[in-house]
Amino acid sequence: MSMAAVALAPLAFPPLRRGALTTLQVNLGYRCNQACSHCHVDAGPNRTEMMEAATLALVPQVLSARGIATLDLTGGAPELHPGFRELVCQARALGVGVIDRCNLTVLSEPGQEDLAVFLAEQGVRVVASLPCYLQDNVDRQRGVGVFARSIAGLQQLNALGYGQAGSGLVLDLVFNPQGATLPSPQLQLEEAYRLHLGETHGVVFNRLLALANMPIARFADQLHRSGELEAYQQLLELNHNPANLSQVMCRSLISVDWQGWLYDCDFNQMLRLPLASRVRPAVAAGAQQLHLAHLLQWDPAEAPIAVDSHCFGCTAGSGSSCGGALR
Repeated sequence: MSMAAVALAPLAFPPLRRGALTTLQVNLGYRCNQACSHCHVDAGPNRTEMMEAATLALVPQVLSARGIATLDLTGGAPELHPGFRELVCQARALGVGVIDRCNLTVLSEPGQEDLAVFLAEQGVRVVASLPCYLQDNVDRQRGVGVFARSIAGLQQLNALGYGQAGSGLVLDLVFNPQGATLPSPQLQLEEAYRLHLGETHGVVFNRLLALANMPIARFADQLHRSGELEAYQQLLELNHNPANLSQVMCRSLISVDWQGWLYDCDFNQMLRLPLASRVRPAVAAGAQQLHLAHLLQWDPAEAPIAVDSHCFGCTAGSGSSCGGALR
């Protein structure tokens, strides 16, 4: 067998086990006011999936029972869930830090005019998606007019203290590449974002998080249509960096879908890849899949993590996780 054939052979992702659970990432539903081309959730204005009240009520109970430090709220646009604000207040009352993964344009949606003020009052960390600092690139990926509304949202957050030194209000931005490429080095991108957004729009922020696009869902369909899917998967595998394995998000996080089912990460959730089959705590004996309610009694530390080929998206190059580059 030639060296080229060996290099291109599919790789098996290394086995992983979870450490201490510090973050509960909850997807409140797939409804969104945008329909971005890179969205691995396939979220959009026509999606109707939303977490029911009974499931939502379990979230604060689990946060307390497991001593979880961070509640990471995502979607869709999580703010469009009618129970979003009450859940944030409940988590903050428990002393839990809250992350809102915000698309920025939701701040100007009808009925959400006071959303930014609410987030500031609750001390919520805003992780805002802005895939580029140039209007043409953002509007091409996210829709015409999205860039202007995103800048207005950032300026609104800045006016409340977000991203300002000493305010305690954290505003991080998220970058995604435009196509089938790995992100550029995060610090270089951050410098470019900071310079352009500051000089052109007067916008400040704390950090830039560079995330790789996962070859799943809507983005995978796009790659398949363009004939780039196999090449992109090979790019991820050839750039696998074993040093990133100790820091991938699934080692300290559990993802919860809108129905309350548990997954090792948001990407596994979209692929309907449940927690590793050999995880069957006594409280879930006979269960086909583990639910949020099981976390009231089960500590997932040291449990095996379900992995597959898409996981190379988190370990390629500088690595990619919910908190940005790993190295």
